[in-house]
Amino acid sequence: MSEDIILKCENLTKIYGNEENKTIALDNVSFNVKRGQFISIIGASGSGKSTLLHLLGGVDKPTSGSVFINNIDIHSLTENDLSAFRRKEIGLIYQFYNLLPIMNVKENILLPSQLDKRKIDEKELNDLINVLGLGDRVTHLPNQLSGGQQQRVAIGRALINHPALILADEPTGNLDSKSSEEIVELLKVSNKKYNQTILLVTHDEKIAKEADRIITIKDGKIVKDIEKNEE
Repeated sequence: MSEDIILKCENLTKIYGNEENKTIALDNVSFNVKRGQFISIIGASGSGKSTLLHLLGGVDKPTSGSVFINNIDIHSLTENDLSAFRRKEIGLIYQFYNLLPIMNVKENILLPSQLDKRKIDEKELNDLINVLGLGDRVTHLPNQLSGGQQQRVAIGRALINHPALILADEPTGNLDSKSSEEIVELLKVSNKKYNQTILLVTHDEKIAKEADRIITIKDGKIVKDIEKNEE
């Protein structure tokens, strides 16, 4: 795999059920992602886009096919090794934040680093908190934050270990339009400031157009893959 290719997805297929009641959620999907790209994956509900993201993140196993991240076939790893790999190399952002309610903003952001027993760089942490716009919220618990602020914490948690990939599954789906715009802007800043590779799943065409490359999925297949011309 070229050094520039951070993700390689080969003939990825996911089938649920048996022969009599078979659902093909993902059908022989292949594509590559270059380091530092910001990609949106768009499609209607049930198109297979979230299934794809879960397979790329190692959250679910494919029926067949491979996912290589930094030249590692993630689905060939043992469960323990895959868990460790996910903590280090994959930042997951969900629609419903998944913050721990008894931990404050700073503690939630630091959770992956602590699980991985990484030394904390306080300057780097403070810079990230300021980029997230959470400087005056570090001791707040999740229930003391707005939805947009909670999603900012989730983004910080995903970024803290400098993962190879950020995978965001409908991260604006639970937010109002103003907060949605702010979250997309924050992801764009993360992409530019940290050269962070981002794959964003959305059904919102307006949000999808903010990315550098748009992959459209329909009935479990890629039907369009458009890269914006460099300006």
